[in-house]
Amino acid sequence: MNKTRKLKRPPERPAWDEYFMGIADLVSRRSSCLRRSVGAVLVRDKRILATGYNGVPSKIRHCSEIGCIREKLKVPSGERHELCRGLHAEQNAFLQAALHGTSVKDATIYSTIQPCIICAKMIINAGIKEVVIRGDYPDKMSKDLLREAGVRVRLAK
Repeated sequence: MNKTRKLKRPPERPAWDEYFMGIADLVSRRSSCLRRSVGAVLVRDKRILATGYNGVPSKIRHCSEIGCIREKLKVPSGERHELCRGLHAEQNAFLQAALHGTSVKDATIYSTIQPCIICAKMIINAGIKEVVIRGDYPDKMSKDLLREAGVRVRLAK
């Protein structure tokens, strides 16, 4: 009696952009921000270097506990970043890499949204070569600086 086993066809593998952006989406679910959940993944040679999500620093009470100062002051999105208790996802990804001694030079950063001007300046000085985003953000200066510095910005495929 010949028992041949029928092999299951593996599910279709996601493309690299889909894979890393999916991870950025998952990371964003850790956000403690009341206004927007953002995730970021630093990648080099198809390997994850660090991840980050937006939220308050360690040992600081979350905005869900004390409220959002930006909401109270009616600060529009994309303005007055200093009036926030939290860090952006990109900033936290850089800090995690630094904390663990991981260079991010020549890496790609996947972010669920376009970086703000502050994060754009960090991206430039960290030596990031490419920014892959899904969503836009109201910060023209960020786009201009990244373009001027030669950092490639593109929408995830």
